[in-house]
Amino acid sequence: MTTEIKLNKKEVTREKNQQLILNAAEQLFSQLGYDGASMSMIAKAAQVPKANILYYFKSKDGLYEAVIDRIVVNWNLGLNDINATQEPAIVLYNYIKNKVSLSIAQPLQSRLFAGEVLRGAPYLQNYISSSTRPWVKKKAALFQSWIDQGKIDSVNPYHLLFTIWSTTQYYADFQSEVLLILDKKDYTPQDITEITDSIAQIILKGIGLSVPTKNE
Repeated sequence: MTTEIKLNKKEVTREKNQQLILNAAEQLFSQLGYDGASMSMIAKAAQVPKANILYYFKSKDGLYEAVIDRIVVNWNLGLNDINATQEPAIVLYNYIKNKVSLSIAQPLQSRLFAGEVLRGAPYLQNYISSSTRPWVKKKAALFQSWIDQGKIDSVNPYHLLFTIWSTTQYYADFQSEVLLILDKKDYTPQDITEITDSIAQIILKGIGLSVPTKNE
């Protein structure tokens, strides 16, 4: 029993330290880029010894990939564990809603990923090839099954997914521009609702669907 308690405490400490490191790394990588953020800076921001970072993540590349992986896992919520029998309008609306909420709540995540891709994804080519590409291929196949069943209009399923990404993440990557044009200091809950419903109406109607009512 004593051994089990010790193991549980050790696991809790490990999880806490990893989250502190990931949070600090995400912040610094977003602000300074991969090259600008050093392991020493991340250790200082996380208030852990640099050796802890190397213990948990092995290298700077390993830490960077862990940060990106956590971001992508959050973004994928709403499209994981779905199947062709589900209603596409509800699935896609909920995915759009989740992506908009994340873009507003955690804009640095989107900017970090966008900055990496704009540089040609020098540190993420393997990750995109081994993780992102298979995930997208699987979702494209699901979209195609909806097309084949006549549930949505015939469009390129890859570009449907890219369109959702680009429209929702715009509000994170170009937040300053949007707020300046709208003459606002920050997004409000009402803005989030309007952004979600506007994007959903444009995309869903574009593939022959109606936006779900609130009670669906």
